[in-house]
Amino acid sequence: MQFHHESISVNGVKVAMLTAGQGEPLMYWHGAGTWHGFDFALRWASRFRVMIPFHPGFGDSADAPEMSTASDYSLHYLEMFDQLGLERVNLVGFSMGGRLAATFAIEHRRRVRKLVLIAPAGLDVPEYPLPDFSKIPPEEVPGYIAHDPAILAPYLPKGHDPAFADARAREGGNFGRLLQSGLIGPWLPRWLHRVNMPTMIVWGDKDRILPAALAPSWHKLIPHSVVRVFPEAGHTVTDENPECVQAIAGFLA
Repeated sequence: MQFHHESISVNGVKVAMLTAGQGEPLMYWHGAGTWHGFDFALRWASRFRVMIPFHPGFGDSADAPEMSTASDYSLHYLEMFDQLGLERVNLVGFSMGGRLAATFAIEHRRRVRKLVLIAPAGLDVPEYPLPDFSKIPPEEVPGYIAHDPAILAPYLPKGHDPAFADARAREGGNFGRLLQSGLIGPWLPRWLHRVNMPTMIVWGDKDRILPAALAPSWHKLIPHSVVRVFPEAGHTVTDENPECVQAIAGFLA
């Protein structure tokens, strides 16, 4: 099975989207980088209609500099749901996409059937600040993203690749704009009690970007949540641990 590449316009913004499978809709919202692909999500396509839109400003989607907050993205996706005729979806968000998914579930909870948050960003816990990647040597970055950096090797250029570097700078700049607008801060914990649908919180036990020690804070704030921590996996737990992908499918089903 392979992804189909689609393109739609949402409120004037071109959005690229990958789709596969049939069944109940499962929408996956990616994190701050799109370069390591989404092959793991094809395992869901035997049970669900998998949809992976690229956020505005990321991947093959157009830039939308007027969108600067998580709530901007939430309204963008509400418009997309209406346009696609999606009344309720299973929503899965990873890292930055987890923060966006949590925001959407808070603001538009009747549109979410079940929610999965994979190593989500958003809570300000002083003991676990985000790494400053501007101070980390490039050759060390894969070791922060994955417990076993070898899984990322097929997605990395073999040498200097200006197009790859430009794409990463573009996505990093858009992520930075979201950070500056309060992606992590006091707003989220005040409203997570509104997440009233069944929710699974997923983490890799070796995550060096958002440590698994954050999971109890999310669990405490979301009333109907369960936590699953998977061994020998880093931030990209779905890439590294097939049991995690299967567990998400089982929870959603």
